[in-house]
Amino acid sequence: MPDTHAPASKFNDPDITAKGETRASVAWAGLKTLWFNTGTLCNITCANCYIESSPSNDRLVYLTRADVEPHLDGLDGPAEIGITGGEPFMAPEIIAILEAALVRGHTLLVLTNAMRPMMRPRVQAGLQDLAARFPGKMTLRVSLDSHDAATHDAERGQGAFAEACDGLRWLAVNAVPLALAGRKALHEDEPAARAGYRALIASLGLALDADDPKQLVLFPEMIARADPPEITTACWGILNKAPESIMCASQRMVVRRKGAQATRVLACTLLVDDPAFDLGATLGEATAVPVKLNHPWCASFCVLGGASCSA
Repeated sequence: MPDTHAPASKFNDPDITAKGETRASVAWAGLKTLWFNTGTLCNITCANCYIESSPSNDRLVYLTRADVEPHLDGLDGPAEIGITGGEPFMAPEIIAILEAALVRGHTLLVLTNAMRPMMRPRVQAGLQDLAARFPGKMTLRVSLDSHDAATHDAERGQGAFAEACDGLRWLAVNAVPLALAGRKALHEDEPAARAGYRALIASLGLALDADDPKQLVLFPEMIARADPPEITTACWGILNKAPESIMCASQRMVVRRKGAQATRVLACTLLVDDPAFDLGATLGEATAVPVKLNHPWCASFCVLGGASCSA
């Protein structure tokens, strides 16, 4: 997990930066993706997990279909529904949750490591059934941190690359739509990274275009002990970037914390522990006020990194 502690004078005041400038904020621009974090439990412990998921971290507990349905029923119309974790396929009701979104006409983007939890017979049968009943409505985006096995395994554990590749082959053979999510390695530029993934895609026999940012999304690295700048209102013009292009303008995430009796809606898929990004019990509450970019990852991942977790 990266150390996100900035110098004490930075990212402290929600309205003013350490230099005394007005902090940037992002107003709600309309829903693109509603995320559900099915829980922080995962079958592996990654060295650089954004939210510290692991086999023992249950601070976000498994969601149930009953947790999810009220939020789905509150939407005005079809939307993209994102499913993340942890590893979503560890959640006991994951197939029921996916079905609940699909029967309501939504599209699904499911983030997974494509390892053992996804390969259980019960889950495989459920995915085959949903893919057949709702063709083109569900995509599984598989996290493959590198096209190089050794680099991937250094992050996720020995043998993780080979196991994920087995999962990718199974998805392809069973006609379950898929995409890849990698990271921009610090030692290579984006064209080199896409070239490496292109070779891997060909070797696995996947029908993916490595140059399509939806089929292969490359996330920026959030470097340990990095000291990103604070984003001010002037930055929008300097960077030629619109606030509505930032993830929190159009995305929210539903979670349920350990010991809580109800779900909460967060501003961001990455900031699950910062109370400033816990915005309410409903999507309506969570979109009523602008999100203040008062965290290092607002700069490094979203504004400067240009990343978005959605499709």
